[in-house]
Amino acid sequence: MMDTPSTTHHEADRDRLADVSVSDVSVSSGGRVGRICRSPLGWMLIGIVGVGAVSSVTATGPGPVPVLGAAVATVVYWAVLRFVARRPTAEIARRGAVREVVFGGGIGLVFVLVSALVVAAFGGYSFFWAGNGFFSVVASAVTVQAGAAVTEELMFRGLALLALERLFGSRAAVAITALLFGAAHLANPGATAWSALAIAVEAGVLLGAAFLWRRSIWFVVGMHFAWNATEQLLGIPVSGNAEGGLLSVHVSGSGLLTGGGFGLEASIVAVLISVALAVPMFVLAHRRGGLLPRRRAVR
Repeated sequence: MMDTPSTTHHEADRDRLADVSVSDVSVSSGGRVGRICRSPLGWMLIGIVGVGAVSSVTATGPGPVPVLGAAVATVVYWAVLRFVARRPTAEIARRGAVREVVFGGGIGLVFVLVSALVVAAFGGYSFFWAGNGFFSVVASAVTVQAGAAVTEELMFRGLALLALERLFGSRAAVAITALLFGAAHLANPGATAWSALAIAVEAGVLLGAAFLWRRSIWFVVGMHFAWNATEQLLGIPVSGNAEGGLLSVHVSGSGLLTGGGFGLEASIVAVLISVALAVPMFVLAHRRGGLLPRRRAVR
């Protein structure tokens, strides 16, 4: 049902970026409403409403419901991009999806573990076995965080970044989506202006750079999932949301070091490490021709 990349490396890259040279579509059948819907902001908003509606219904559901919701959200994304935006969807291609998820997951896992260990080395975190039950905790972390990772990445790195990239170019699109991502977390428990800025840099900029480098939603989904699931299993609040983990964490010292009640995302350690990861990703994206300047963005 979803597109698969072309058979050669260069063709695959053209498919991913391509999408910036979509031919004009006759609007005689849709009139003004059709033009609005097929504009970048139009299909972005339609897609976000659709994916967001699925997420709101399934995100906190029991058992495998969040994962099923992620699958439905992916279908909604595909339908909006194919039938409303009328563009290919190579970024959600099935071919190579597992490889991209694993690759991204490895980076997300290392990012969280290194950040948490540095904070612990400075006396900010102490970990203890929580005794909450191994299988139930792992199953909950996997289902909840998989659902959140897929739906959030479809909305922010898929719909929003791709639409804004067409209007303003890649760099501006990353900056705007990063700020939106940070603002979206202001309602979370323990959130402050600093935590919103921190997560805008870590998740917004880092995941934006990762997407421009790989041009794969599955890569950033892997990063996002491993990041959140690892935090939950370590007992660290995930963006302010404290869930039962395999471990529990005792926090002490400066909130700037530990992130306080918001968790690791509000730690200066995580911010600095995320920047160290994002910079080479931007460089690699540039070398692959993955950074679109504004003059090439489709309006």
